[in-house]
Amino acid sequence: MKYVYDDGVLFDPRARAAMREFLGADDTLAFEAAAAVRTAHQSVERMRAHGSEGRGLSSGAMDLLLRLSAAGDGGAGIGELAQAAGVSPRNATGLVDTLERDGLARRAPDPDDRRSVRAVITDDGRAWIEAFRQPSRLAMKAIFHGFTDEELATLRHLCLRLAVNQEHLAEHLAEHWPRTGAGAR
Repeated sequence: MKYVYDDGVLFDPRARAAMREFLGADDTLAFEAAAAVRTAHQSVERMRAHGSEGRGLSSGAMDLLLRLSAAGDGGAGIGELAQAAGVSPRNATGLVDTLERDGLARRAPDPDDRRSVRAVITDDGRAWIEAFRQPSRLAMKAIFHGFTDEELATLRHLCLRLAVNQEHLAEHLAEHWPRTGAGAR
């Protein structure tokens, strides 16, 4: 096994060694935690991708389809979908194109803004989600096997705290070091 216990807590000795080398120090806990978050994210995404690709959708397209399902009959704007999914509007447009090509979503005029369109889930899209619901439940049950409800709530809380900290840092950086010029990314 590539992970070992240290005082009852799992860690990755390879990540620790790499972080010590990178930092030139032994205080690697925050960097090891970041590496563990990436590893956990990749594990969950592999599980999602495994389940959705066999059904013809990337995990990104599946994520948008789930969001459209929750959006109701009025659907959602491309910008709304992009923001909610944490992707660029261009990426969201491509994912909606895929869903539309597969008959799982359609574009409809925005009743409040004639220049805009909304993506709306189709009946086939709802059927796709229904067929995927039980396998998803089983997959999440398996990947979180052995976790208590309290541990899951703590994990959720800590991950969202990371997201909030990143958002605050991004706002601070934008305020104090705005990107300007052609070289800004």
